[in-house]
Amino acid sequence: MWKQFLGKISRKSPKSGSGGGGSPPQKSPSSRGANGAEADLRASPPPQASAVAAAPGAETREDVFLRKLNICCVVFDFAAERGRDSPEVERKRQVLVSLVDCVSAAEEPLTEAMISACVRMFAINLFRVFPPKLRSGGATDEDEPFFDPSWYHLQVVYELLLRFVMSPVVDVKVARKYMDNSFISRLLDLFDSDDPRERECLKTVLHRIYGKFMGNRPFIRKAVSNIFYRFVFETDHHNGIAELLEVFGSVISGFAKPLKEEHKLFLWKALVPLHKPKTVGVYLPQLTYCITQFIEKEPKLTGTVIRGLLKYWPVTNSQKEMMFLGELEEVLELTEMADFQKCVVPLFRRIAQCLNSSHFQVAERALFLWNNEHLFDLISQNRQVILPIIYPALERNARWHWNQSVLNVTMNVRKMFFDMDERLLLACQTNFQDEEKKRAASEERRRLVWEHLERNAAFHPVTRDIGFAVRPTSAPLVAPAMT
Repeated sequence: MWKQFLGKISRKSPKSGSGGGGSPPQKSPSSRGANGAEADLRASPPPQASAVAAAPGAETREDVFLRKLNICCVVFDFAAERGRDSPEVERKRQVLVSLVDCVSAAEEPLTEAMISACVRMFAINLFRVFPPKLRSGGATDEDEPFFDPSWYHLQVVYELLLRFVMSPVVDVKVARKYMDNSFISRLLDLFDSDDPRERECLKTVLHRIYGKFMGNRPFIRKAVSNIFYRFVFETDHHNGIAELLEVFGSVISGFAKPLKEEHKLFLWKALVPLHKPKTVGVYLPQLTYCITQFIEKEPKLTGTVIRGLLKYWPVTNSQKEMMFLGELEEVLELTEMADFQKCVVPLFRRIAQCLNSSHFQVAERALFLWNNEHLFDLISQNRQVILPIIYPALERNARWHWNQSVLNVTMNVRKMFFDMDERLLLACQTNFQDEEKKRAASEERRRLVWEHLERNAAFHPVTRDIGFAVRPTSAPLVAPAMT
């Protein structure tokens, strides 16, 4: 009995000794299983954090910056997450905001490793395949803007990219090693995003990159030209043409005089063909601004622009035709006399066709060109050439146009020419009457010929198939050549 009691005391004595001190029992390393080791590894901080905890101040500014960038390289699928409830999503946004503050307030230059990590993070977050438009069931409006659900993070990434490009602590030579032509090309591809907020941010970022990275300017101009070519001649669809033109409006205003041949080719081959697509109304104000900037730099380009407008002039789209008339007026306001005289004949032939348009708004818009003082002066000094072209259209409107407003404006334009040169107007009127008599006589002869043919056909009906009236000639048979 005593031996059993003493044995129990000896077996319990180690636990009682450790418990009396109030400290948890110590386990030997050999007693840990595999699952326990993995749990301790997950619970323990990363090596850098443990080193910092052991030795405060050992982690450098670069280490902290790189660690934050690594956190931001994790991309979340917002369509699958269905919201921003995940704590990891909110944590990444907070880290992105802190990086924006770091770059904005930085006084020491960023190291090459920091610059490289930044560009890598931008590429991972921004360069992506665009998600499909998320529409609700039923009929949808195609003009309804699409808002990317991942904008919750993208907005801060674009803000960081803009601060990065503008920051004076970023060495341009080092940054160009990583923000190379491939990076810029993929950045330009993002202009096709359906989200207007993203295109607006890209517009600002591209403008800053063009201003700071001067060595990339020729490539940017060439890449944008290729986007325009693909849009006009292949796809006929691109969401960011207006934003790209808005950027290039300020770029063109900075071109030095005289313009280089490269810039003139950009006008003729890239900008002028943008009048061809049917969606030109979406970006026409930006396109007109770019073209007028070229003309202000070099007025001799007016003839090039007018020939381009006439080349792509719409035939069946009345709304587009009114847009072209408005742009034409802006171009003619900057036109000098010598350049105007080079294209006056084809220009006013087209205007005469617009005057006789059955769409009253097109005819009225063409007649309103005479209200422009500069254009009126150009017309008055070249009336000997213009009035013979325009007068038949004015006379037809006065006689047969169905809209009263067009008829009234036509009479006012005729009175302007009458006050300008009465003899010339009367001569044009006489020529018009002679041409109308000739046309009426020609139509009468044509009518009589058709009546004669109809009478002959009535007296001599066709009684057999005339398809076999002529014996077909048989071609000689040729044996196939043996190969």
